[in-house]
Amino acid sequence: MSETHTTVAPIFPPGRYGRRREPGRRRPVLLALTVTVLLAVLGLAATKLYQQYGDPDYRGEMISYTGITDSRVVVDFRVTVPSGGSATCLLRARSHDGAEVGHAEVTVTAEPGQRHVRSRQEVPTTARPFIGEVLRCRPAG
Repeated sequence: MSETHTTVAPIFPPGRYGRRREPGRRRPVLLALTVTVLLAVLGLAATKLYQQYGDPDYRGEMISYTGITDSRVVVDFRVTVPSGGSATCLLRARSHDGAEVGHAEVTVTAEPGQRHVRSRQEVPTTARPFIGEVLRCRPAG
């Protein structure tokens, strides 16, 4: 005996099982609106984070670290700021095993018409440091 397979959808009595939707019917307007709102929210979040952490006008550059003792390190660094602007930089001292043993926040101000400020700052430490570094610089405020 052979079996016959049909691909015809079953027929239900009207009003018996509720309203049926047509197969494959999509809601493209709702999908487009959802994607647009999601992209807008992500764009706003990216803009806020860039303004908070990624300002290219304030950039700290490490030049050298010297004067290492059991209680300090001297960090020599350069900061790029807008002309005549001020920046607050976070300096850090680390021990040989990588642990932070000291940090200092320093505010530097450029002369009018000047974009680069060179500074030398002592960072007090709780143990003998191995390295001094500039972590980040941001607008002073």
